[in-house]
Amino acid sequence: MAKEFTVIIEQDEEGYYIAEVPELKGCHTQAKSLDTLMERIKEAIQLCLEVYGKKYPITHLVGVQKIAL
Repeated sequence: MAKEFTVIIEQDEEGYYIAEVPELKGCHTQAKSLDTLMERIKEAIQLCLEVYGKKYPITHLVGVQKIAL
């Protein structure tokens, strides 16, 4: 059974896409296109899983909220 991970994607001011996997601390990458970003984040997840083994942190994304000040 495949494990699913939540990927948060943002875009910086220079146009680069940045992907982060909250369940895997330190698992992130960036790319100029979304297609390349998705390839890279899959590679990053695989590498993080190799480092963590079967004991990776268990967290669940609850939501994203904007706050105005």
